[in-house]
Amino acid sequence: MSTPQIVDSHCHLDFPDFDEERADVIDRAVAAGVARMVTICTKLRLEPQVRAIAEAYAPVFYAAGTHPMSAADEPLATVDELVTMSRHPKFVGIGESGLDYHYTSESAEIQKQSLRIHIQAAQETGLPLIIHNRASDEDMIDILSTAHAQKPYSCVMHCFSSSAELARVAIDLGFYLSMSGIAAFPKSTELRDIFAAAPVDRILVETDSPYLAPPPHRGKRNEPAYTAHTAKIGAEAFGLNYEDFAAQTTANFDRLFSKAAGWSA
Repeated sequence: MSTPQIVDSHCHLDFPDFDEERADVIDRAVAAGVARMVTICTKLRLEPQVRAIAEAYAPVFYAAGTHPMSAADEPLATVDELVTMSRHPKFVGIGESGLDYHYTSESAEIQKQSLRIHIQAAQETGLPLIIHNRASDEDMIDILSTAHAQKPYSCVMHCFSSSAELARVAIDLGFYLSMSGIAAFPKSTELRDIFAAAPVDRILVETDSPYLAPPPHRGKRNEPAYTAHTAKIGAEAFGLNYEDFAAQTTANFDRLFSKAAGWSA
């Protein structure tokens, strides 16, 4: 019996945690049923290295943006810069961008400026925006909603672990919520309930590796193969068997990341 196919919609394969065995990590992911991975560039000056990984490995796609925690330390992205990068055949999303007031609240204003630039790039390219949000729900709701009213765009709330209100607003805007290893932690009952209240056709799965490894690997380095552990918990939250949840989240990914779905070597 073949292994159900799933997608790791968000990982960081360029991080030094994987330097010694990147090929093996990707092979293990494929063996676990993770047919595709989106590796995320968090600083635009590193885009060439991230792009090279996507070019070297058939199952890997990539996205690029300036992470909110780096917004004050990196040159401000421009819309033109992001649009130019997006022309690469394996560049499939804008970001991750967003707001993080937990660690970097002192740079809130530059984060907001950076986020608006990334939104505009998503609006211009038609590629999905990839959002990081932490302790900034009110501003996030305001910025995403205002921009969407001006010109619609698609979006995924990556590693979603925020409020039920932000989840509801995101769903109402047509956005997607992505389950990371956090959703698989035993004490994340409330978060699983937020996911289960959302339409199952708006759910993605991810690792955010090398971070946030789900049980039974919690506390260790995460890797794309472990998407399957989070997806199994996700299936339980939605009352589905693993095969059906894997198929549903893969279909959701293909709908949102249509450029990845349409790519052929």
